[in-house]
Amino acid sequence: MGYDALLWLSFGGPEGPDDVMPFLENVTRGRGVPRERLLEVAEHYRHFGGVSPINELNRDAMAAVGKLLAAAGVDLPVHFGNRNWHPMVEDTLASLTASGARRILVFPTSAYGGYSACRQYDEDIERARAAVGAGAPELVKIRQFFDHPLFVSAVADGVRAAHASLGDAPGIRTVFTAHSVPSSADLASGPPSEGGRRYSRQIAEAARLVAAEAGIDSYDVVWQSRSGPPQVPWLEPDIVDHIDALHESGVTGVVVSPIGFVSDHLEVIWDLDNEAKERAEEHGMAFARAATAGSDPRFAELVVELVREHTHGVEPRKLSPFPAAGCTVNGAPCAVGCCEPAKRPAR
Repeated sequence: MGYDALLWLSFGGPEGPDDVMPFLENVTRGRGVPRERLLEVAEHYRHFGGVSPINELNRDAMAAVGKLLAAAGVDLPVHFGNRNWHPMVEDTLASLTASGARRILVFPTSAYGGYSACRQYDEDIERARAAVGAGAPELVKIRQFFDHPLFVSAVADGVRAAHASLGDAPGIRTVFTAHSVPSSADLASGPPSEGGRRYSRQIAEAARLVAAEAGIDSYDVVWQSRSGPPQVPWLEPDIVDHIDALHESGVTGVVVSPIGFVSDHLEVIWDLDNEAKERAEEHGMAFARAATAGSDPRFAELVVELVREHTHGVEPRKLSPFPAAGCTVNGAPCAVGCCEPAKRPAR
């Protein structure tokens, strides 16, 4: 049995000033985030006219994938659905169901495992199918791809280009960043039998692979974009704090690669191109931010290759010893207890 469509499943983002607060309320629903914090984050979006670049970046990538699929003779229309903003995944799936789709491949725009990076997309799939009800299509989620050679080579070329932009200046340090998560969430990532920390271990492995590809012997892995209360431990160090530490140790410049992200959306632009860059400039340090993989032509090639693993039996390519994971059906987790969400305290 073949597939009727490719569902491009992403986080979503506001596309105008009036969208910002409703979007943030969707993102934080059920988490008890104070309104003051939402207003603070809303200012980041308003700095860019209330528009997150993520939806447009996704549309560009989808168009590139659609062209490659057609060129490869794969008849698979690409449809867009989001978790937190329009087009919502529930609406997209309802439309696909009404058009007669019975089996759909799902590409989640995350390369890694973990609750936020993988399991939450399973929940999106499960929720969307429940909203459609009886007759909902079968949804097959595509696997994680942090160690795919096309992803690694695209990120590595971004790192090389960032270094080249700083010339031959000595003392430039390479720093890889990914979205921080609560330490408890990282500990719960992956199947319990694996011992946890699949997310941070995959980030470390991706950094190792990219550094090797780029010919970099020494580098750091740090975190960004934490949003939780200060009393809750999150993965550290933060990129801005790390720049302070590098300056104190005599480092004169930094190349930052947001390896944990697939596109230059607002968290990359704000946390790195604004806050991290400004801190480096305060210290008189050279700064360059490497491009993410999503705008590289190899990213579309990667997605098509992942699709063809399902449609044409193409042999999966990967560069790490981590098990291939994330490919599940109808929102089921990879394994019992895999990437369990944190239990919130009773009120």
